[in-house]
Amino acid sequence: MRSRLAIAVALPICAWAPPAAAQPILADLSSHVIAISTDFTGTEVVLFGALEEPGNVAVVVRGPSERVVVRQKDRIAGIWVNRTNIAFDNVPSYYGVATNGPIETFADERLLERQEIGLNHLRMAPVDAEGLAETQITAFREALVRAKQREGVFPAEAGQVVFLGDRLFRTTISFPANVPTGQYQIRVFLIRDGHMVHATTTPLIISKIGVGALIFVFAQRYAAIYGLAAILIAVAAGWLASLVFRRG
Repeated sequence: MRSRLAIAVALPICAWAPPAAAQPILADLSSHVIAISTDFTGTEVVLFGALEEPGNVAVVVRGPSERVVVRQKDRIAGIWVNRTNIAFDNVPSYYGVATNGPIETFADERLLERQEIGLNHLRMAPVDAEGLAETQITAFREALVRAKQREGVFPAEAGQVVFLGDRLFRTTISFPANVPTGQYQIRVFLIRDGHMVHATTTPLIISKIGVGALIFVFAQRYAAIYGLAAILIAVAAGWLASLVFRRG
Protein backbone atom coordinates (compact mmCIF):
# COMPACT_ATOMS: atom_id res chain seq x y z
CA MET A 1 0.00 0.00 0.00
CA ARG A 2 2.82 2.39 0.82
CA SER A 3 4.59 1.64 -2.48
CA ARG A 4 1.40 2.35 -4.47
CA LEU A 5 0.95 5.66 -2.67
CA ALA A 6 4.55 6.60 -3.42
CA ILE A 7 4.03 5.92 -7.12
CA ALA A 8 0.78 7.86 -7.17
CA VAL A 9 2.46 10.88 -5.60
CA ALA A 10 5.56 10.67 -7.80
CA LEU A 11 3.71 10.64 -11.13
CA PRO A 12 2.21 14.15 -10.87
CA ILE A 13 5.61 15.53 -9.80
CA CYS A 14 7.26 14.05 -12.91
CA ALA A 15 4.46 15.35 -15.12
CA TRP A 16 5.11 18.89 -13.87
CA ALA A 17 8.92 18.74 -14.11
CA PRO A 18 10.29 21.83 -15.92
CA PRO A 19 11.59 21.33 -19.48
CA ALA A 20 15.34 21.11 -20.05
CA ALA A 21 16.98 24.44 -20.78
CA ALA A 22 17.57 25.09 -24.47
CA GLN A 23 21.19 25.29 -25.64
CA PRO A 24 22.29 28.78 -26.77
CA ILE A 25 24.06 27.18 -29.76
CA LEU A 26 23.93 23.78 -31.44
CA ALA A 27 26.29 22.57 -34.17
CA ASP A 28 27.16 19.36 -36.00
CA LEU A 29 29.13 18.11 -39.03
CA SER A 30 28.02 16.47 -42.25
CA SER A 31 30.64 13.80 -41.48
CA HIS A 32 32.73 13.07 -38.40
CA VAL A 33 35.26 10.86 -40.20
CA ILE A 34 37.54 11.58 -43.16
CA ALA A 35 39.20 8.49 -44.64
CA ILE A 36 42.43 9.11 -46.57
CA SER A 37 43.21 6.56 -49.28
CA THR A 38 45.99 6.53 -51.88
CA ASP A 39 43.88 8.58 -54.33
CA PHE A 40 42.80 11.21 -51.78
CA THR A 41 42.90 14.73 -53.29
CA GLY A 42 41.30 16.71 -50.48
CA THR A 43 37.74 17.06 -49.29
CA GLU A 44 35.17 19.35 -47.69
CA VAL A 45 33.03 18.98 -44.58
CA VAL A 46 29.94 21.09 -43.91
CA LEU A 47 29.30 22.41 -40.40
CA PHE A 48 25.73 23.50 -39.68
CA GLY A 49 24.05 24.82 -36.58
CA ALA A 50 21.36 26.90 -34.94
CA LEU A 51 21.21 29.69 -32.36
CA GLU A 52 18.61 30.16 -29.67
CA GLU A 53 18.96 33.94 -30.02
CA PRO A 54 20.68 36.00 -32.74
CA GLY A 55 24.42 36.61 -32.42
CA ASN A 56 27.75 36.27 -34.20
CA VAL A 57 29.49 32.96 -34.83
CA ALA A 58 33.18 32.03 -35.02
CA VAL A 59 34.34 28.52 -35.94
CA VAL A 60 37.85 27.28 -35.11
CA VAL A 61 39.17 24.05 -36.66
CA ARG A 62 42.25 22.71 -34.91
CA GLY A 63 44.28 19.61 -35.62
CA PRO A 64 46.48 17.71 -33.13
CA SER A 65 49.24 19.79 -31.54
CA GLU A 66 52.88 19.06 -32.32
CA ARG A 67 56.39 20.40 -31.84
CA VAL A 68 57.84 22.14 -34.91
CA VAL A 69 61.45 23.21 -35.41
CA VAL A 70 62.09 26.33 -37.50
CA ARG A 71 65.60 26.71 -38.93
CA GLN A 72 67.31 29.80 -40.24
CA LYS A 73 69.74 29.18 -43.08
CA ASP A 74 72.65 31.42 -44.07
CA ARG A 75 75.02 31.16 -47.00
CA ILE A 76 78.63 30.74 -45.94
CA ALA A 77 81.35 30.37 -48.54
CA GLY A 78 78.72 29.54 -51.13
CA ILE A 79 77.12 26.80 -49.02
CA TRP A 80 73.73 27.05 -47.29
CA VAL A 81 74.00 25.98 -43.65
CA ASN A 82 71.68 26.04 -40.64
CA ARG A 83 72.64 28.88 -38.33
CA THR A 84 69.87 29.20 -35.75
CA ASN A 85 66.81 27.08 -34.96
CA ILE A 86 63.91 27.39 -32.56
CA ALA A 87 61.37 24.74 -31.62
CA PHE A 88 57.77 25.70 -30.93
CA ASP A 89 55.36 23.64 -28.85
CA ASN A 90 51.56 23.61 -29.10
CA VAL A 91 51.58 24.10 -32.87
CA PRO A 92 48.36 22.84 -34.47
CA SER A 93 48.95 20.49 -37.39
CA TYR A 94 45.99 22.21 -39.04
CA TYR A 95 44.34 25.48 -38.11
CA GLY A 96 41.45 27.33 -39.75
CA VAL A 97 38.87 29.95 -38.77
CA ALA A 98 35.47 30.85 -40.21
CA THR A 99 33.26 33.77 -39.14
CA ASN A 100 30.11 35.54 -40.29
CA GLY A 101 32.04 38.80 -40.70
CA PRO A 102 35.30 40.54 -39.76
CA ILE A 103 35.83 39.12 -36.28
CA GLU A 104 37.59 42.23 -34.98
CA THR A 105 34.29 44.10 -35.44
CA PHE A 106 32.28 41.91 -33.04
CA ALA A 107 34.76 40.17 -30.69
CA ASP A 108 36.80 41.60 -27.85
CA GLU A 109 40.58 41.31 -28.28
CA ARG A 110 40.93 39.59 -24.91
CA LEU A 111 38.42 36.95 -25.99
CA LEU A 112 40.41 36.26 -29.16
CA GLU A 113 43.62 35.86 -27.18
CA ARG A 114 42.05 33.69 -24.49
CA GLN A 115 40.38 31.32 -26.96
CA GLU A 116 43.18 31.43 -29.57
CA ILE A 117 40.89 32.64 -32.34
CA GLY A 118 42.97 33.76 -35.31
CA LEU A 119 46.55 33.03 -36.38
CA ASN A 120 47.86 36.06 -34.51
CA HIS A 121 46.52 34.67 -31.24
CA LEU A 122 47.94 31.15 -31.37
CA ARG A 123 50.01 30.43 -28.27
CA MET A 124 52.87 28.59 -29.94
CA ALA A 125 55.43 28.48 -27.14
CA PRO A 126 59.15 28.73 -28.04
CA VAL A 127 61.41 26.06 -26.52
CA ASP A 128 64.99 26.75 -25.37
CA ALA A 129 64.97 30.27 -26.80
CA GLU A 130 67.12 31.81 -24.06
CA GLY A 131 69.41 34.51 -25.33
CA LEU A 132 67.22 35.36 -28.33
CA ALA A 133 65.54 38.74 -28.56
CA GLU A 134 61.75 38.90 -28.75
CA THR A 135 62.04 40.27 -32.28
CA GLN A 136 63.97 37.14 -33.32
CA ILE A 137 61.38 34.84 -31.76
CA THR A 138 58.61 36.77 -33.52
CA ALA A 139 60.43 36.44 -36.84
CA PHE A 140 60.74 32.67 -36.37
CA ARG A 141 57.07 32.42 -35.39
CA GLU A 142 56.02 34.34 -38.50
CA ALA A 143 58.23 32.09 -40.63
CA LEU A 144 56.51 29.06 -39.12
CA VAL A 145 53.07 30.44 -39.99
CA ARG A 146 54.17 31.22 -43.57
CA ALA A 147 55.51 27.69 -43.98
CA LYS A 148 52.24 26.20 -42.76
CA GLN A 149 50.32 28.47 -45.12
CA ARG A 150 52.41 27.30 -48.07
CA GLU A 151 51.57 23.73 -47.09
CA GLY A 152 47.88 24.66 -47.13
CA VAL A 153 47.24 23.63 -43.51
CA PHE A 154 46.98 27.21 -42.17
CA PRO A 155 44.46 28.87 -44.54
CA ALA A 156 45.44 32.54 -44.86
CA GLU A 157 41.87 33.70 -45.42
CA ALA A 158 39.07 33.08 -42.92
CA GLY A 159 36.17 30.97 -44.12
CA GLN A 160 32.66 32.36 -44.28
CA VAL A 161 29.82 31.47 -41.94
CA VAL A 162 26.54 31.96 -43.80
CA PHE A 163 23.30 32.61 -41.94
CA LEU A 164 19.99 31.30 -43.22
CA GLY A 165 17.76 33.79 -41.45
CA ASP A 166 18.67 34.91 -37.92
CA ARG A 167 19.11 31.49 -36.30
CA LEU A 168 20.41 28.87 -38.76
CA PHE A 169 23.98 28.94 -40.07
CA ARG A 170 26.47 26.85 -42.00
CA THR A 171 30.07 26.90 -43.21
CA THR A 172 32.20 24.69 -45.45
CA ILE A 173 35.57 23.48 -44.13
CA SER A 174 38.11 22.56 -46.81
CA PHE A 175 40.98 20.13 -46.22
CA PRO A 176 43.91 19.78 -48.65
CA ALA A 177 45.33 16.52 -49.97
CA ASN A 178 48.20 16.68 -47.46
CA VAL A 179 45.98 17.22 -44.43
CA PRO A 180 47.56 15.66 -41.30
CA THR A 181 45.80 12.74 -39.66
CA GLY A 182 44.53 12.60 -36.09
CA GLN A 183 41.65 13.82 -33.96
CA TYR A 184 40.52 17.36 -34.71
CA GLN A 185 38.51 19.65 -32.44
CA ILE A 186 36.03 22.02 -34.05
CA ARG A 187 34.89 24.73 -31.65
CA VAL A 188 31.91 26.94 -32.41
CA PHE A 189 31.62 30.20 -30.47
CA LEU A 190 28.50 32.30 -30.00
CA ILE A 191 29.59 35.92 -29.51
CA ARG A 192 27.33 38.77 -28.48
CA ASP A 193 28.32 42.33 -27.52
CA GLY A 194 31.98 41.41 -27.88
CA HIS A 195 31.84 38.56 -25.35
CA MET A 196 31.49 34.80 -25.62
CA VAL A 197 28.00 33.67 -24.67
CA HIS A 198 28.50 29.96 -25.26
CA ALA A 199 30.79 27.51 -27.05
CA THR A 200 30.35 23.96 -28.24
CA THR A 201 32.91 21.43 -29.48
CA THR A 202 32.47 18.62 -32.01
CA PRO A 203 35.19 16.09 -32.94
CA LEU A 204 36.45 15.10 -36.37
CA ILE A 205 38.66 12.09 -37.10
CA ILE A 206 41.02 12.05 -40.08
CA SER A 207 42.75 8.72 -40.68
CA LYS A 208 44.50 6.76 -43.40
CA ILE A 209 43.02 3.56 -44.81
CA GLY A 210 44.32 0.76 -47.03
CA VAL A 211 47.91 -0.28 -47.72
CA GLY A 212 49.11 3.31 -47.41
CA ALA A 213 47.85 3.37 -43.84
CA LEU A 214 49.77 0.20 -42.96
CA ILE A 215 52.99 1.62 -44.40
CA PHE A 216 52.42 4.90 -42.58
CA VAL A 217 51.83 3.21 -39.21
CA PHE A 218 54.85 0.94 -39.70
CA ALA A 219 57.06 3.93 -40.55
CA GLN A 220 55.87 5.79 -37.45
CA ARG A 221 56.30 2.89 -35.04
CA TYR A 222 59.47 1.35 -36.48
CA ALA A 223 61.27 4.31 -38.02
CA ALA A 224 64.74 2.72 -37.89
CA ILE A 225 63.61 -0.54 -39.52
CA TYR A 226 61.58 1.36 -42.11
CA GLY A 227 64.58 3.55 -42.98
CA LEU A 228 66.87 0.53 -43.31
CA ALA A 229 64.31 -1.28 -45.48
CA ALA A 230 63.98 1.78 -47.72
CA ILE A 231 67.78 1.91 -48.18
CA LEU A 232 67.97 -1.81 -48.99
CA ILE A 233 65.15 -1.53 -51.49
CA ALA A 234 66.81 1.47 -53.15
CA VAL A 235 70.15 -0.39 -53.37
CA ALA A 236 68.46 -3.51 -54.76
CA ALA A 237 66.56 -1.45 -57.33
CA GLY A 238 69.80 0.24 -58.43
CA TRP A 239 71.59 -3.09 -58.70
CA LEU A 240 68.78 -4.60 -60.79
CA ALA A 241 68.70 -1.56 -63.05
CA SER A 242 72.47 -1.73 -63.66
CA LEU A 243 72.19 -5.46 -64.35
CA VAL A 244 69.48 -4.87 -66.96
CA PHE A 245 71.53 -2.17 -68.68
CA ARG A 246 74.62 -4.39 -68.78
CA ARG A 247 72.69 -7.18 -70.45
CA GLY A 248 71.22 -4.67 -72.87
